[in-house]
Amino acid sequence: MFGLFAMQQSPATFNRRDAAAHNIAPKLSSRGPLHEAPRTNVSPLFHPKGFAMSATPGFIRKEDAVVLMLDHQTGLFSLVRDFQPDEFRNNVLALAATAKYFGLPTILATSMDQGPNGVLLPQLREILPDAPVIKRPGEINAWDNPEFLKTLKATGKKQIIVAGIVTDVCVAMPTLSALAEGYEVFVVVDASGTFSSVARDSAHIRMANAGAQLINWFAVACELQRDWRNGMEGLAALFEKHIPDYGNLISGLKR
Repeated sequence: MFGLFAMQQSPATFNRRDAAAHNIAPKLSSRGPLHEAPRTNVSPLFHPKGFAMSATPGFIRKEDAVVLMLDHQTGLFSLVRDFQPDEFRNNVLALAATAKYFGLPTILATSMDQGPNGVLLPQLREILPDAPVIKRPGEINAWDNPEFLKTLKATGKKQIIVAGIVTDVCVAMPTLSALAEGYEVFVVVDASGTFSSVARDSAHIRMANAGAQLINWFAVACELQRDWRNGMEGLAALFEKHIPDYGNLISGLKR
């Protein structure tokens, strides 16, 4: 722990003496064995240059997007520790409501829902009664389930908006699989939960490095809307329901 802490100090306080004390070899380069790397106050783990941008990063296109909601099951909700329970549940339902409002094809999936994982959150079925539900009997990665993959590919969409429980497994694995097959993937970070912030952050870094775009449900809705003149009242009502503070802004529309 101390060694890691020392490495994350500012360059002014971490010098060759510290490197020697912690058995850190000096960086070799063509300019000499003691040439230091460019100095930065940002931890290498979170340095922006550590994230591999997708070849053509862009916005979500409503006509080319599908929503995947993976393993939002009653039992698995109890594993989520990186959000408060009410906050997380609201975010999940807000994403579902966003998908419904914009008419995006949506696929729901569960994993071994006859056991302790529990059934799909009932409110999701209420919001999306016509969405297919793929019940995986054992595959951890939804991408490995033939029915799931067939249903996804039948939509013909190439942009995937995905959220689920847990972030580092049930979201990360199909995200990496989809990226490998050429899909654009948008991971909805606030509708995906896991055991801890450490698990969440490492999963985010892994997916971003692979080319996924990290986004929240509010940003998803705004990218799909693009212009308030494209029907303000419906989206405003959605925001008011799921972002209580937004009601202060929406109240101006009701005068």
